[in-house]
Amino acid sequence: MARRRLLTRHRRRRAAACRRGSHAVSDAPTWYDVLDVPRDASTEEIRAAWRSQVADLDPGDRRFDALNRAAKVLLDPDAREAYDLQHPAFTGTEEEPATDEPPVATHTVPGLTDVEAERTTEPAGASPATRTVPGWLLAGLAVVAAGLVAATLWMWIAGDDAGDDSAARQAQVAAERAVVPVLSYDYETLAEDKSAAQALMTGTYRQDYDKLFTLLEENAPETQTRVTTSVIASGIVRASADRVQVLVFVDRPTTNKLSADPVVYKDQVTLSMQLVDGEWLVDDMVTSPVQG
Repeated sequence: MARRRLLTRHRRRRAAACRRGSHAVSDAPTWYDVLDVPRDASTEEIRAAWRSQVADLDPGDRRFDALNRAAKVLLDPDAREAYDLQHPAFTGTEEEPATDEPPVATHTVPGLTDVEAERTTEPAGASPATRTVPGWLLAGLAVVAAGLVAATLWMWIAGDDAGDDSAARQAQVAAERAVVPVLSYDYETLAEDKSAAQALMTGTYRQDYDKLFTLLEENAPETQTRVTTSVIASGIVRASADRVQVLVFVDRPTTNKLSADPVVYKDQVTLSMQLVDGEWLVDDMVTSPVQG
């Protein structure tokens, strides 16, 4: 509850700053807010905060992913310096306006260039386990259908520059094949799992993946986590001659030392596939829970 109040106050202060014209700041919480550390926190303090907050979370929990991404940025000195320049500290001093706005839990992750799409606010206490399969499946099919319609319209407008259907289909098949090892791991075979996933990535995306996997290597053996992935459906969002964006819906049964019975997380994954030397490789990936 205290955490949600902190995030709500943070958003009000930034909104007030924007109205005063003092800063062109986003109303989203920063990575410092996600980890609940001050902006001048040391590397040791950031690492301790990250470890404390992920200790009891399942890897499929959206907070787990957000905390890992926050740590990945703030534990890298160069990435942290660049982030601080893009997200200056708020310096306003006005009192916060009174409000009856109910607290909400907000999970914000960078856009499509970061692996996770922007999160929208959700009621506090929401849980993936409360989602019903029929609702998810209907929502999934609707989004895939919308993606296919968008892809058809986009390629019709783009004409010859959009690439041919066979190339896009090859990229779709490659995306379905790649998403399984990229999102799966077993705490007992982390080295093999990492190697299998890396073989399906471009060099650029591999750098981001390696940073995140380093965090998993620190956490997974302690929590004894196993994550498997299965593809439910997929559709082409857009395509060009050497780059195709594919939307894939997956189930991710997850177990750990606290839960021997698998908890199934349902996600939608947008993969940007790049053609490299005749092979379609993952160049970017955005994962978010299926809503509905």
